[in-house]
Amino acid sequence: MYKLLLCWRYLKTRYLAFACIISVMLGVATLIVVNSVMNGFSTKLRTLLHSVIGDVAMESQSAEGFVDPVGKIARIRKDPYLNEQIESMAITLDAFAMLQYRNPYGEIATRVVRVTGVEMKSRTEVGGFHKNLARQKSEAMPSFDLPKEIRAAYEEGERQLRLQQELQQKDPPMPKFDPPVGIPDDVLKIFNDAKKGQPAPAPIPAPMLTPQVARVPQGAIVGHLIAHFKYRGDDGVITEKCAIREGDRIVLTTVSSGEKLTPVYDSFVVVDYFQSQMSEYDGNCVFVPLEHLQTLRGMDNRATNILIKLKNYGEAKNVKDKLAGMFQDHGINVNTWEEKQGPLLRAIEIEKSILNILLFMIIAVAGFGILAIFSMIVSEKTRDIGILKALGASSGGVMQIFLSYGLLLGVVGSLCGTILGLTITWNINAVENFIAMLTGSHVFAGDIYYFNEIPTDVNTTAVVIVNLGAIAIAVVFSIIPALRAAMLHPVQALRYE
Repeated sequence: MYKLLLCWRYLKTRYLAFACIISVMLGVATLIVVNSVMNGFSTKLRTLLHSVIGDVAMESQSAEGFVDPVGKIARIRKDPYLNEQIESMAITLDAFAMLQYRNPYGEIATRVVRVTGVEMKSRTEVGGFHKNLARQKSEAMPSFDLPKEIRAAYEEGERQLRLQQELQQKDPPMPKFDPPVGIPDDVLKIFNDAKKGQPAPAPIPAPMLTPQVARVPQGAIVGHLIAHFKYRGDDGVITEKCAIREGDRIVLTTVSSGEKLTPVYDSFVVVDYFQSQMSEYDGNCVFVPLEHLQTLRGMDNRATNILIKLKNYGEAKNVKDKLAGMFQDHGINVNTWEEKQGPLLRAIEIEKSILNILLFMIIAVAGFGILAIFSMIVSEKTRDIGILKALGASSGGVMQIFLSYGLLLGVVGSLCGTILGLTITWNINAVENFIAMLTGSHVFAGDIYYFNEIPTDVNTTAVVIVNLGAIAIAVVFSIIPALRAAMLHPVQALRYE
């Protein structure tokens, strides 16, 4: 009982101990905040990648794709195991293309993009494609159809063009003849007098007018970063401006399939924006109807990908191995979404591990503070230790006093650090705004990171490990002063001045 009493008395009266508590508290709080933010970024990135790719992807080894994707899906469905594990599948066709559009300054802009042909219903079932759309996010079944007002405008333009063609073919304009230039007036008079009484020459026939095929273009979904750009104004505020609006016409130029690559192009109308919050997709991808892209490139009944959604992702490896064996001679690679994004995911995990190790050294610094303060306490309390031993306290009991004191400092510091760390984590965006208001610059700049706010994800296991590690460091650094106190001889301690 006297051990706990002395520990509690030292904790209340030794104000130097508060320096140790603050050190442990700040170390624990920092680790919790950083770990939660890193987990937030990792979790959000994994969720976004998973939603875009699907659980398992079958990819063609060449840009020409593979034949009969519908037949391959039917073959997969005939397998009892695969049919039981697979929830839905979607066919896509990928190709590189040149995108042309008229920017807000009236100039023709060109950029390289990746055009993807998708069938909207199946693609939505595989990865929740509609959740990344700007206008059709809340719709259960999005489409490439033009909105009513945009379609009405293009249909009216089509009607006017056809009417103009009909009028030109019905009443072609008469050619105009200007008098010759450079002929003397007397010669011209003789020529005109000779022509009097002659029948007027037949008018030159108007050139044949080739009727233009006026039609309403197909719809396209453009990546948000393709259609928008950010700039910093004179006041330093970052503003986002739209370069391609809904209803604007764009031209996509790609190449046909086959032995001889020839350029093919078509015009599309922007009907929506794709905003996955990943610049790799938002700044490069344009989505168009699958059948139209197949026809445009001459790739009927061909595709480059089959995306698969599983009922239980725990079976992903088995499904992948089964599909790889089924199509091993078809030039198709089969990978899970984690294998496709393996280098990126591993890089994030390594970065998080290294950062945690470095930040854990902050708590180690607090441990050295505990060592120094405890050594000072042992020196100051040498006579008190001698009195305790003279009254019957054992060396083990004296050692337990200082170990318990270190344990108490670690527990109090860890608890305070956990409370502080969780409070900052749950209000980190408000804290970031407050710091920006004080300093005039944002810690989390929106023009660098595409997320609208700082993502966080508190991992309970990580919080427990951080607390246990902090408490263990406090106890370990208390061992040397505790051993020194325990080895003091009572007589020598009483004679200590």
